[in-house]
Amino acid sequence: MKIKERTPVAISSDSYFFEKDKSNSILIMGVGNYLMGDEGIGVHVIQEMSKNIVPDYIDILDGGTGGFLLLNCFEAYSTVIFVDATMDGKPAGTISLIRPKFASDFPSALSVHDVGLKDMIEAVYLMEKIPDIHLFTVSIEELNPMTIELNDKVKAIIPKIIDNILSHSAALHLKKS
Repeated sequence: MKIKERTPVAISSDSYFFEKDKSNSILIMGVGNYLMGDEGIGVHVIQEMSKNIVPDYIDILDGGTGGFLLLNCFEAYSTVIFVDATMDGKPAGTISLIRPKFASDFPSALSVHDVGLKDMIEAVYLMEKIPDIHLFTVSIEELNPMTIELNDKVKAIIPKIIDNILSHSAALHLKKS
């Protein structure tokens, strides 16, 4: 099956999320603090994905530390895949996929953004329409304030996690079709 591909577009307008029906689209959202080293891996993944062509059923978003400001995304998309860092004791660069149902299912807080993220997820579950949420985590070993540099082990997994995200998205898209 040939997948129609397109160059991703950076969006800065909230109205974008409501301009067309996105119920068959999948939002890939990288979250994290870009200025905290490995903790910003979600943002780094999205930046790398933006350099490549992705299938037309995928939208990508640098969610940064947006918290409640990202709620409109959950109204527009029926499927959301997060990418975030976790300090779970696994070796740096370990990729995991979980299906969080509540804020307590998300990894332990690493920085201020997790407070907003966890609160936002609790708010999502109060909404009338709840999207299908998936979370790719990348294990990290430490926080490094005021740097955008990634640990070599964490940086090395970026191509692999992108492949995992695209494969997982394709499977989810096929289930919808």
